[in-house]
Amino acid sequence: MSLFDLTGKTAVVTGAGRGLGEAIALGLARAGADIALVTNQTPADKTAAAIRELGRKAITIQTDIADRTKLAGIIDRTVDELGRIDILVNNAGIIRRTPAAEHSYEDWQDVLDVNLNSVFLLSQLAGKHMIEQGSGKIINIASMLTFQGGINVPGYTSSKHAVAGLTKALASEWAAKGLQVNAIAPGYMSTDNTEALREDPVRSAQILQRIPAGRWGTSQDLIGPAVFLASSASDYMNGHILAVDGGWLVR
Repeated sequence: MSLFDLTGKTAVVTGAGRGLGEAIALGLARAGADIALVTNQTPADKTAAAIRELGRKAITIQTDIADRTKLAGIIDRTVDELGRIDILVNNAGIIRRTPAAEHSYEDWQDVLDVNLNSVFLLSQLAGKHMIEQGSGKIINIASMLTFQGGINVPGYTSSKHAVAGLTKALASEWAAKGLQVNAIAPGYMSTDNTEALREDPVRSAQILQRIPAGRWGTSQDLIGPAVFLASSASDYMNGHILAVDGGWLVR
């Protein structure tokens, strides 16, 4: 199992204050990594304390990743306080639900700033350190709407399609430099982003009927895939979009 050991590695996880990001951060820490927890409004003090109880180091960075001027500080502080950066998990994301004909430019731009622009810029900043050290893992969080169109979410769908393209573009450039860039595409997960869907009895039933596993995914379902893509076990994987969807795409 040493292939999955992350001892001595340092990971940055965005959107780490709750949900999928919090679970991924804790999972990486259990595998041995020190963690920089990046959040916007949700404090991550409890998560940091839990990581320290595991014997790992943890720092919290509360900032607005939609503001591109703040992103270099995330990477700089991680390197300054934790010594290096080996893993970047671009998990933070937002969604705005409005019919396309009524979707405001502000909603469109807000989603792209968080879901796409921050992913590129943080990958670029972290990638420079990783290229210099000759190794690194970047894990982007895609979506089922990386493959499909969705309903009333044109900005989100566009951003998640673009995340797949960016993942492949960076993988193509950086594989020879010792980096692996991949993405996880979660299925329909029980998170804040899907609360409206889960509370709609008709839409929720339609979704569950299509999932072969017969349930909504949970944050715990992403821990194994994240540790795998962050570890040496995935050293020959590059540019892959790993669906963790209960079988949604095969039905």
